[in-house]
Amino acid sequence: MKNFRNTLILASCLLLAGCSSSNAPASSGDSNTQNSDKSVLRVGMECNYAPFNWTTTEAGQTAKQISSVDYCDGYDVIIATVVAEGLGKEVEIVKTDWDNLIPSLNNGEIDAIIAGMTDTPTRRESVNFTTPYYVSEEVVIVRKDSDVAGITSIQELSGKKVVGQMGTLYDEIIDQISGVIHVEAATDFPAAINALQHGDVDAVTSELPVAIGVTSANSDLTYIQFEKGKGFAGEEDATVSIAVAKDNPELQAQIQEILDKISEDERNVIMQAAVERQPAVNE
Repeated sequence: MKNFRNTLILASCLLLAGCSSSNAPASSGDSNTQNSDKSVLRVGMECNYAPFNWTTTEAGQTAKQISSVDYCDGYDVIIATVVAEGLGKEVEIVKTDWDNLIPSLNNGEIDAIIAGMTDTPTRRESVNFTTPYYVSEEVVIVRKDSDVAGITSIQELSGKKVVGQMGTLYDEIIDQISGVIHVEAATDFPAAINALQHGDVDAVTSELPVAIGVTSANSDLTYIQFEKGKGFAGEEDATVSIAVAKDNPELQAQIQEILDKISEDERNVIMQAAVERQPAVNE
């Protein structure tokens, strides 16, 4: 674990400087059995939730190969790489649908979930979580030319169509809006943004770094931050943690030790770099 901090610092510097370097390909992530290779940490994520994780055909210095033609990149990939390095392992990113992440972990198909997942009491019944590896903020994304572009309270979305991603807290928190038209959850986040841009919904619930990336890549959209007392209740909803199987407390403790050494400033540097290099959400 002694080299992991150097790896983190080097990764952050490369991200900000835009230097080129080779990227050793990982396996395709098709494993469906218990991990027999103790030198590899298999990490599950959607690869569809920028800037935390996304799929790309670009073999960049920060991306990890997930198939013969595709790579996964993003904040989660960098954190997964740092964690694996700290464990003395290689990282393997396993692209997994959101709803299958926890089952895949408990079936032994992956070793950890690093996918922008929030620690909740319900999920804690199935898996164990580390402390948060990123703390964000709940916002909504709207069209710039809409009549809700200037709202200051979530209650001003009463009577409006609001959507979130299926199986996430960003779908659940919509019901905090009195009189809202809670649209059936989107299968993934790009689908939610697509519905917004086509006028099928009025707002999409999101977390701040995701909203920054989406609106940077789509000039027709903007996001709204709310003052305390006017936004969504439950600050813990805007945190994300690493999940491990309940029968693997040793791995949980090892990962926690590594996370504890990553400062808030370092995490913010990595996130900012991910936001800057992510593709447009609807590409």
